[in-house]
Amino acid sequence: MADIKKPPFRADHVGSLLRPQELLQARERRQNGELSAAALRQIEDRCIRDVVKMQEDIGLQSITDGEYRRTIWHADFLRQINGVIVKEGVAAQRGVARKFQSGDEEIERTPTRFEIAGGLKRSHGIETDNFKYLASVTHRTPKVCIPSPTILHMRGGRDAIDRHTYPDMEGFYADLAQVYREEIRALADLGCTYLQLDDPNLAYLCDEKMREGVRHIGEDPNQLPRTYARLINECIKDRPDHMTVCMHICRGNFRSAWAAEGGYDPVAEILFNEFKLDGFFLEYDSPRAGSFSPLRFVPSDKKIVLGLVTTKTGDLEKAEDIKRRIDEASRYVSLGQLALSPQCGFSSTVLGNNITVEAELAKLSLVVNVAHEVWG
Repeated sequence: MADIKKPPFRADHVGSLLRPQELLQARERRQNGELSAAALRQIEDRCIRDVVKMQEDIGLQSITDGEYRRTIWHADFLRQINGVIVKEGVAAQRGVARKFQSGDEEIERTPTRFEIAGGLKRSHGIETDNFKYLASVTHRTPKVCIPSPTILHMRGGRDAIDRHTYPDMEGFYADLAQVYREEIRALADLGCTYLQLDDPNLAYLCDEKMREGVRHIGEDPNQLPRTYARLINECIKDRPDHMTVCMHICRGNFRSAWAAEGGYDPVAEILFNEFKLDGFFLEYDSPRAGSFSPLRFVPSDKKIVLGLVTTKTGDLEKAEDIKRRIDEASRYVSLGQLALSPQCGFSSTVLGNNITVEAELAKLSLVVNVAHEVWG
């Protein structure tokens, strides 16, 4: 039986939460030069205190800052690594293509592209100050969510990495892992015990169209999961024993739209056995995620957080339907290893999904209530 006092908790969540209007307006004023960085941070602090109380009032044990200090879930973190250049729009069009889908509508979006123009180095703390503030305003378990290091490779492949700086890929992976080790160590030294790596790439490798895109950048989609396992294992190898590290895997999340489909079958055996992680947050809110059968590869020391509550729409799931699906999943991995969460964040970018704050609250409360009914 998994330890229910350690994360991931029976009722958990992915991290990002809808931004309040005050914060969105303040960010816009900051972009227009009408607000100082210090003044923006004060507003962020106040909004984070409010969203922490909201999570605590609902009954969640893991508490995030809602990613309120970010514009987008990955770029704000990755651009702080020396050697990384972030490109948007037309400049980002090379690499593995992604088209976002919302119902029958296709959303045009050029994914952010990351290029490596120099040696990768961590020159300062990235999430350390943010964690210190979060930890100061909650007595529960503060959770830090950061983008997976695989983002810096799969978005552009070998061609996005300067060949003079890194004539071979081993040097690139070694420096990237060192950056993450240093950041994780700094977070641990500040008392962080719960870290989440957000990684849509492992789900993208389950989509045949995206697998073809991976071949287009010169990579083997069958080999890449093993390459990424080695990278992430190097990133987390120095973490202290009391730090839980999980991975969240989804198929894209932009204004309620998704980018990929396909069950976990192509990556499951490697994912659950070669990644030395404590648990996995898996998207399971729609048929796009396939069946629970890949969970048969989960070893007894890993926890699976079932993302059965969608953040894409405000329609509230029925508790009995969720409990039935948990029961179905328990045929492949023991009930004691399972937990429950929404399938993704509510606001991977500042724009947020097409859902109200009231619906967000209802869905998080549903997760807590169902978890209590299932596990006690």
